[in-house]
Amino acid sequence: MKFSKKATLGLLFSLTLIVAGCGQKSASDANTASTGTSVPVETETAKLNVQVSFYPMYEFTKNVAGDLADVHTLVPVGMEPHDWEPTPQDIASIEKADVLVYNGAGMESWIDQVTGSLSNASLIQVEASKGINLLEGGEHEHHQEDSEATEHDHDHEHANEATTEQHDHDHDAEAEAGHDHGGLDPHVWLSPALAVKEVRNIEAGLAQAAPEHAEQFKQNADAYIAQLESLDQDFKAAVTDSKRKDFITQHAAFGYLAKEYGLQQVPIAGLSPEQEPSAAQMASVIDFAKEHQVKTIFFETLVSSKVSETIASEVGAKTAVLNPIEGLTEEEIAAGMDYISVMRQNLEALKLALNE
Repeated sequence: MKFSKKATLGLLFSLTLIVAGCGQKSASDANTASTGTSVPVETETAKLNVQVSFYPMYEFTKNVAGDLADVHTLVPVGMEPHDWEPTPQDIASIEKADVLVYNGAGMESWIDQVTGSLSNASLIQVEASKGINLLEGGEHEHHQEDSEATEHDHDHEHANEATTEQHDHDHDAEAEAGHDHGGLDPHVWLSPALAVKEVRNIEAGLAQAAPEHAEQFKQNADAYIAQLESLDQDFKAAVTDSKRKDFITQHAAFGYLAKEYGLQQVPIAGLSPEQEPSAAQMASVIDFAKEHQVKTIFFETLVSSKVSETIASEVGAKTAVLNPIEGLTEEEIAAGMDYISVMRQNLEALKLALNE
């Protein structure tokens, strides 16, 4: 018997009540149990408990919070986040959190169902993509002109040359749409310029949760944003005089990056890397690669590279990694990689591919 996603999450939340209720004590209860008397909790030194959905949200949040918060990522290391759903233990962790940070734009298809079931009325929810003009999924098709791209109005006025058409952001539609993100592209973090906006939203949420530390959050955010702005400038400089402006990717994750720097993304698959391209899609990409003499077909780290390798073999191209940074592998973590360093690897990979 198959259950709908709503039914599944509803069952998970029911189980969560059991998980959260068993063995959970407040700080004052714990102090009483250990000493026999109630000991006042030193709330002034307590760190914020922050739950974040997946890796980019962790990176941005940790850099803003510094040592003023314990930041925990819900999606496990090495797992592709598009199809991930929370367990009862995950929902219990969210229930006990001070702040929940998520990307939004339909990336976390479970978000409305889960947060609507929580009893934690004081939970600060931070939608990092709030205020950013979101691209429609169809804008990534390479046969469409970039200048005709439409945008979803998320209340942010971001300068670009494309003509934009504004839409209302319907979170319920996102949740119902599932892993197709409601037709919206959630990969805003892959544009350093838009990552700045996400960091500012996270800063505002943390300041709301702990206003006494607002100035420190701002200082931390300013320092991290300086790195993002430097990265942004390096991307601009790298593509200005490149021989070509198009690149083929495993899935349509780089639309915001392409738009920011005047490039053309040609995705093999759609917004989710788990989508299998049709024979017609494969043929279209192969024709494009041959016509434009593409020498590099990009793949990514958390999903199979088989499709990219097939196309590369067909057109006589090589493969290389262009990382959507939806999560880090164990190897990347061991090597001390982070968002900035992976984006710089992406920059170097693009520089090579755009000048072949």
